[in-house]
Amino acid sequence: MSPQSRPFGAIFLSLSVATSAALLPLQTATAAEAPAGPGLVERTMGQGFWRLAASPFSAHYRYSAEHRYVWAVGAEWQRNDDWLGGASFFSNSFGQPSAYIYVGKRYPAMFGVPELFGQLSGGMLYGYVGQYKNKVPLNYNGFSPGALASMGWQFNKNTSAAVHLLGDAGFMVQLSYDLR
Repeated sequence: MSPQSRPFGAIFLSLSVATSAALLPLQTATAAEAPAGPGLVERTMGQGFWRLAASPFSAHYRYSAEHRYVWAVGAEWQRNDDWLGGASFFSNSFGQPSAYIYVGKRYPAMFGVPELFGQLSGGMLYGYVGQYKNKVPLNYNGFSPGALASMGWQFNKNTSAAVHLLGDAGFMVQLSYDLR
C-alpha cells in the first residue's frame, strides 16, 4: 500500500465501522427466545421507513463571485429507534457534482415541542476537487469527512422541513416526505 493510499483506506475503514455500528445493532432475542417468522433482514426493514428529501435553497454567510446555485436530493432510511442512514447528491457551492453518504440520529420532540426535531449526521463527502479541494477540511482526492447539524419542523405524519448548518459556510433548507 502506498503512503498516499493509507489515509484513503483509513477513512473508508472508519466510515464502514461507524456505519455498521450505527445501523446494525438490533435488540435481538437469543435463539431460544427468537420468535418464529421473518428473518433478521425482514424484521429490520419493517422497523422504519424511507424519507425522500430535496433542498431547493441555500445561502452562504459570505459572498463570493465563485459561488453557484446549490441544490440537493437525497433518500434516507429512518429506523424506529431514530437512527438513520442515507445518501444525498448535490451541486456544491462551486457547481461541482457532489455526494454525501452518512449515518445519524434524529431527536424528536425537542424542548417538549412535538413538531420540533433536531438531527445530527456524519459520514463521507465527495466532490470538492481541483482548485476547490481546500474548501473542505481533510480532503483527499475529493473525499473528506462530513457532518450536518439540523433543526426542523414535522408538519404532519409525512411532511417536514429542516435547516441544515453547513459548517461556517452557510445553511440549506430541506423539504422531506416520509414514505410510511
